[in-house]
Amino acid sequence: MGRSRTRSPQRSGAAASVRRRRQESGRSGWHPMAGLRSVLSGRSVAGQVFVLLLVMVLLLVVAAVVALVLQVQRDSTREARSRSLAVAEAFANAPGTAEALESPDPTAVLQPRAEAARKRSHVDFVVVMNTDGIRFTHPKPDRIGQKFVGTIEPALAGEPVVEEIEGTIGQLVQAVVPVEDADGTVVGLVSAGITTEHVGGAAEDQLPLVLGAALAALALATCGAALIRRRLMRQTHGLGPHEMTRMYEHHDAVLHAVREGVLIVEGDGTLLLANDEAHRLFSLPDDAEGRHVRDLGLDPATTELLSSGRVVTDEVLPVGDRLLAVNQRATDPSGGHGGSVITVRDSTELRALSGRAEESRERLNMLYDAGVGIGTSLDVTRTAQELSDLAVPRFADFATVDLFESVLAGGHPDAAAALRRTARTGVTDDAPLYATEQQIRFVASSPQGRSLATGRAVLEPRLDEAPGWQAQDVERSAQVVEYGVHSLITVPLRAGATVLGVVSFWRFRKPDPFDEEELALAEELVARAAVSIDNARRYTREHSMAVTLQRSLLPRTLPEQNALDIAYRYLPAQAGVGGDWFDVLPLSGARVALVVGDVVGHGLHAAATMGRLRTAVHNFSALDLPPGELLALLDELVGRIDQDEAQDEHVAPVIGATCLYAVYDPVSRRCGVARAGHPPPALVRPDGRVEFPDVPAGPPLGLGGLPFESAELELPEGSRLVLYTDGLVEDREHDIDVGLEQLREALARAGDSPEETCRVVVESRRPSRAADDIALIVARTRALAPDRVAEWPVPSDPAAVGEVRAEVTRKLTEWGLEELTFSTELILSELVTNAMRHGAAPIRVRMLYERHLICEVYDSSSTSPHLRYATMTDEGGRGLFLVAQMAERWGTRYLAAGKVIWAEQNLP
Repeated sequence: MGRSRTRSPQRSGAAASVRRRRQESGRSGWHPMAGLRSVLSGRSVAGQVFVLLLVMVLLLVVAAVVALVLQVQRDSTREARSRSLAVAEAFANAPGTAEALESPDPTAVLQPRAEAARKRSHVDFVVVMNTDGIRFTHPKPDRIGQKFVGTIEPALAGEPVVEEIEGTIGQLVQAVVPVEDADGTVVGLVSAGITTEHVGGAAEDQLPLVLGAALAALALATCGAALIRRRLMRQTHGLGPHEMTRMYEHHDAVLHAVREGVLIVEGDGTLLLANDEAHRLFSLPDDAEGRHVRDLGLDPATTELLSSGRVVTDEVLPVGDRLLAVNQRATDPSGGHGGSVITVRDSTELRALSGRAEESRERLNMLYDAGVGIGTSLDVTRTAQELSDLAVPRFADFATVDLFESVLAGGHPDAAAALRRTARTGVTDDAPLYATEQQIRFVASSPQGRSLATGRAVLEPRLDEAPGWQAQDVERSAQVVEYGVHSLITVPLRAGATVLGVVSFWRFRKPDPFDEEELALAEELVARAAVSIDNARRYTREHSMAVTLQRSLLPRTLPEQNALDIAYRYLPAQAGVGGDWFDVLPLSGARVALVVGDVVGHGLHAAATMGRLRTAVHNFSALDLPPGELLALLDELVGRIDQDEAQDEHVAPVIGATCLYAVYDPVSRRCGVARAGHPPPALVRPDGRVEFPDVPAGPPLGLGGLPFESAELELPEGSRLVLYTDGLVEDREHDIDVGLEQLREALARAGDSPEETCRVVVESRRPSRAADDIALIVARTRALAPDRVAEWPVPSDPAAVGEVRAEVTRKLTEWGLEELTFSTELILSELVTNAMRHGAAPIRVRMLYERHLICEVYDSSSTSPHLRYATMTDEGGRGLFLVAQMAERWGTRYLAAGKVIWAEQNLP
């Protein structure tokens, strides 16, 4: 194996031929005509194999056909002999045959029988003759009485005879048997014959099928041979035997020229092959091939590895003064121990650099993990903790993050303020470092103080020799050094020109101090984390502003009213501030309006839009409009907001908003509800039944052009009306139908009180991490007692005003409100007089004794009254002015037909 090798011109020519054929094959691929010419030429190994397979298959097919023909002929002759003999013997031994031969006219008796027997047995003739061979029967009557052609002597002697002859009807087989009487004397002969053509017809009919099958087999064999030839063509690249021999010679030359050792070891440990590099690396003898690896003089570890056959990858093996990287794989693909192939390379120089390469790779991995693992949330404290957790123990033994107090709240850092230890991670828990959440003020001489002042990283390789660091806290510094912490790197957390805090890396277990390369790594690591911490700080600031704005826009307390017992919940989303809102609005006539809404999106814009809509609903509710008309005005408002903000590219329009508005009247116990793209309300009856009333679903606010329909619900006292936003019934895991069913189940098992209902619903429906706000209102209805309501019709006669005053006085006395008699009589007198003078009949007066004393005058006119100041010379115009002075509040409520002018007075 150590012999020298030189490249001959023949080898060079063969290699060039191989390259040329590979290039031509790669450029043009395999062409059918070129392949056919290659096959017919027989110069390539694939072509020779193809021709050989075709010849073999063709010979097999021809041999099969010849054998079939011979078999058919042999079977036909055998069948003819047996059939003719059987027919002849059967007819000769048939009852009456011998007697018919001795009759005066044998032909008349035997001819019909013979013909019938011939037809039944499918032979060509049945001939009966006497002992002289004169025919008594024949298929052709003109031959009766003539001499039989054939051998009859053995039959006369009592032995049947079967022979093959060339008769007038062709090649045939005939049998002659004797006919004996009762004494055994031969009295005649019977001959039956059949042509071989008639016997072999069925077999010969199958011959075309056999030939077709043979041709199909030939075609399949040809295709299989073509596939094998094509595979060989790819494997051998169209090379001939001589070219392949040269190619393998070149491969052998390459095998011994490569600078990597290659060995092939048989399953029993015998070395089959070793190239020149393997000989050099293992110092193998020249006659190593064919010897067992134990006999090659290798060290025990190498011998064990080469003879074990186990799979190894880049296993380092010391051989002499070399470090060899060994790879070993089995030659048997199925995993059996049929042998193994070993590749060996000298890695002595590479191993010297592996330590540095591994260290550099670890640093790169840590920086990559910092980019992926730091900043997974927009929480300042969590981001700082992610930084310290990443650094320990991969880079340092302890890591601490100190941030300014204002940074934790989302504000701008104040260099004069104290810092707070936000995160701390270490290999042990008892190190005498400042604890988490502790406030710290670093002295100017400490590494942390210098980093904060200059904005640059500081390296202290030996803490026991750093007086500036010890000046921070002499007692604690001594404890830290005594504990074993000996080296420190401090890096400022800087986002642009803003310093947010400082990060400290402490070394404890590793004896070597931090160096300049590690200082650069610490700066890169902290720089990546600083971006995430600054983003979290900015988010915290914006989130706090949005939450503050949202809380200022939502109702802080519910207004006082007696119509509904109300409880509510508002749960903000986990990420961002949403636009969900709710409100409770007292209306005239002891009525109360409930409203819930939702602005699509999150952030300041959604919160601001929510505030604008809530303010608009407040203003529109003062008009005492039906729910459908109020939503129509709100829809028009949202459309105008979109038009105004669409002109400003810095302000996004309202993406979408929904609203549900309900008005409950405790006197009639009826509730009008309308919704604009909002989920339907839920109603819990006093008996516990849960319903979702059929309230027409209007379009979301802002689309415009479509009306909003209202639904009138009759609510028995003690019913619970549940209004909510879609965050309660929708999430990423299921759609609204599932959420509504779960809400139904929660309401069915909740208690009677609104507060208990809110608690059960929220606990059962709120997801662990809500992606949207949730607003929930539960209102239990109350009814105004009939004895607290007084109503009178008023004729259109000025004299009726006095009667009204008298009725009012009696009712106020009954209610114990005598102190309000004068003001109430004055208010009703003015309102009734105005209705008679400016309105239209019918006119009605109603008083409600609730939280206030409410006086209402109804007339069928829609003319709106106006408050004005009368001059000294005016005779009228002072009625509504007096009403406004005497009442706490007053206003006009329009109905479908007519209007109601009302006034409220505080109770004494």
